[in-house]
Amino acid sequence: MDESRSGGPTEVPGEDINDLMRRRREELEGLRSRGIEPYPHTFERDALSIEVITAFKDEAPLRVVSIAGRIMSIRRMGKASFCHIQDSAGRIQAYLKRDEIGESYDSFRLYDIGDIVGITGHVFRTKAGEVSVHAKSVALLAKSLRPLPVVKERIDEQGNKVVYDPFSDKELRYRQRYVDLVVNKEVREVFMKRALIISVMRKFFDERGYLEVETPVLQPIYGGASARPFKTHHNALDVDLYLRIADELYLKRLIVGGFDAVYEVSKDFRNEGMDRTHNPEFTMLELYVAYKDYRWMMSLVEDLLATVVRELSGGTTVSIGGRAIDFTPPWRRVTFFDALREHTGLDLLHKEETELRKVAKRLGIEVDALGSAGGIIDAIFSVRVEPNLVEPTFIIDYPVELSPLAKKHRSIPGLVERFEGFVNGKEICNAFTELNDPLDQRSRFEEQTGLRARGDEEAQVLDDDYLRALEYGMPPTAGLGIGIDRLTMLMTDQDSIRDVILFPQMKPER
Repeated sequence: MDESRSGGPTEVPGEDINDLMRRRREELEGLRSRGIEPYPHTFERDALSIEVITAFKDEAPLRVVSIAGRIMSIRRMGKASFCHIQDSAGRIQAYLKRDEIGESYDSFRLYDIGDIVGITGHVFRTKAGEVSVHAKSVALLAKSLRPLPVVKERIDEQGNKVVYDPFSDKELRYRQRYVDLVVNKEVREVFMKRALIISVMRKFFDERGYLEVETPVLQPIYGGASARPFKTHHNALDVDLYLRIADELYLKRLIVGGFDAVYEVSKDFRNEGMDRTHNPEFTMLELYVAYKDYRWMMSLVEDLLATVVRELSGGTTVSIGGRAIDFTPPWRRVTFFDALREHTGLDLLHKEETELRKVAKRLGIEVDALGSAGGIIDAIFSVRVEPNLVEPTFIIDYPVELSPLAKKHRSIPGLVERFEGFVNGKEICNAFTELNDPLDQRSRFEEQTGLRARGDEEAQVLDDDYLRALEYGMPPTAGLGIGIDRLTMLMTDQDSIRDVILFPQMKPER
């Protein structure tokens, strides 16, 4: 009987999940009654599936291997069976024959899809042409007590792949990522690419002599961004602490201390809403390089992301939303207010809050009643400009109200030397020529304090120790922040940040 589409020898399609789990527990006891330990301590694996398949040559001497992984299909044919074993590299077929493995074959009838097994045998090619392992021994390494939502596939008459019963419920996949990773190969590939992105960036910085450092997650004063923090309490010190919302102020303290270039890949936390591009826990890369400015940093970012794209795709383009996006430098550079003029037809440079409110209303853009001029113009930019920034683009020279940590523009009053990188309508990086004038920085902090008094809970707080550090002197510095999650979304063509975070924040289960 062909049981490749069942969860095991005793499972019946449509059977209640509790009955399936009960039967698996009965099988567990059946295995133990045979003297088989369903959860042994170790197994000596010496090969991965894909390596075995690619290395096989028909004319070569027989090769004996030990593979291990999860059973993803079983096909029983009386005195012989086939099964597919999935490991971290892929899948390989195993062939088991009763006459050769004896009592182990009888015990194998109590194995299910989802069980983790170890198989030792020689590699061969079946009559159907599939490279497989002819088992000489089989060992149960972990009995699965819950049936997997196994995805079935077949090729139709037109040669198209047809998928049955996919594990596709988004919320269930996020909550049970461990199952998602088992049954959805493309999900595993996304997270392997995420790891590669971080690895490439680290290598890029390390090769330039930049120092990777670690700064505090628990901070007495949160800063470096405009956001609400998570708050906790340290019992021994009897003080409130905050989970960091950014690494910036601590990393710039290190530039004051004499390091020429420092970077950190870190978890940051912001007590904000959740949507397709926001998760309260997220990953940032921040870099600070002394004696440089934002113009230099633009060139570095172009080089960095072109390097990432080459490592991921082997070329200079990435397919995003069915469109090939070319990351070849140089990127387009356009000022903040020129971009606004291009997409609204209005010159909004140096406009006051009252006039900006009228503009927002005329454009049909809702703004906070307590918001500042900077907040209003940022809202207009987000709605009218950002969605149009598809090709890699640097928006440069922002209004000072939006950038309390950036250095004033060297030639245009009211602006700062800041850029953001946009791709496919999403911001992926933010950079400044850093503000190193302690008196100007204090004044900016005090302006933020005024915004907090007006009700802006995301305005930045005054950090006296950071100001003290600046008073010792910080050299001219360029700073950069890249959201790893959003960058991964782009590079893997994912629509939601939850698809690139292994365990995204979720509402409590009922």
